[in-house]
Amino acid sequence: MKNWYVAYTQPGGEDKAMFNLHRQGFEAYLPKVSATRRHARRVEKVRRPLFPRYLFIRMDLSAERWRAVHSTIGITHLICNGDTPMPMPPQVIDEIRARETGDGVVNLFDAKRFRCGDSVRVTDGPLLDHTGLFECIDGRERVIILLNILGRESKVGLPQEYVAACA
Repeated sequence: MKNWYVAYTQPGGEDKAMFNLHRQGFEAYLPKVSATRRHARRVEKVRRPLFPRYLFIRMDLSAERWRAVHSTIGITHLICNGDTPMPMPPQVIDEIRARETGDGVVNLFDAKRFRCGDSVRVTDGPLLDHTGLFECIDGRERVIILLNILGRESKVGLPQEYVAACA
């Protein structure tokens, strides 16, 4: 029976490991998220692993040469319990894949969980720890919230990952 297992990769070696696993005939999965990278006055969107240095491999330990994974370029080792790799619950991979968009990027922010008027908190950036009211998502996938700043309400657009529900 095929199960999902976790492999630990070399630093920054996730894509190299994926290429080599596919070349050997293994089914592998590397979930990625969209992130913003700022460097030298430039801001760009990049795709990064959801779990840096980890990827998932689906295999049948009784039928496949799973020990070959240990010598795959880019892989450091499989996560094991003793000498045997530890299987993951299949629903974990199913839940991650359910959040993927059409281009294969995992969407961590689910705007549907907020309704207009819900209380939210800013979790990053210059407005850290301010609370406001969720208004909507704009066309650029930014969250629009109403914040009370200096005694008046102001609409502020923030990246989705900067906003969380108030506890």
